[in-house]
Amino acid sequence: MNENLSRMPVLRNWQPEILALLRIATALVYLQFGTAKLLGFPFSDTLSNLPPFSLFWIAGIFEIIGAPLLLIGLFTGPVAFVLSGEMAIAYFFIHLPEDFFPLRNGGIEAILFCFIFFYLAAAGPGAWSVDMWLARRRRFKPGPV
Repeated sequence: MNENLSRMPVLRNWQPEILALLRIATALVYLQFGTAKLLGFPFSDTLSNLPPFSLFWIAGIFEIIGAPLLLIGLFTGPVAFVLSGEMAIAYFFIHLPEDFFPLRNGGIEAILFCFIFFYLAAAGPGAWSVDMWLARRRRFKPGPV
């Protein structure tokens, strides 16, 4: 048997934790886009100092609210689904008209965020999330005496 294939069951045992790491790392990276747009940190020539209520500014609202919710794993499914849609819109309306290829149209982040969020919406938060903590709490809540 191939040595690489024999290791897969070990990774499968860590699937909830690996999923949580994907959720947490993605949320931390995504948060930077929202803070750059709305707070000017980290400063970016293209993202900082946006006019209020512009399309990019509104996207920043989604990012600065959605990223912390994903970070802690609260309302993961609905939040990830909405953010996936936001990134699909960003790709199709901002990047795709520039060029078909993401490498040339600057849409690599938008495509990757879109599909990672879509996966999180389907797969759930993984381990270490408020959603899982609340589900466990509801499951073990004692009934009336």
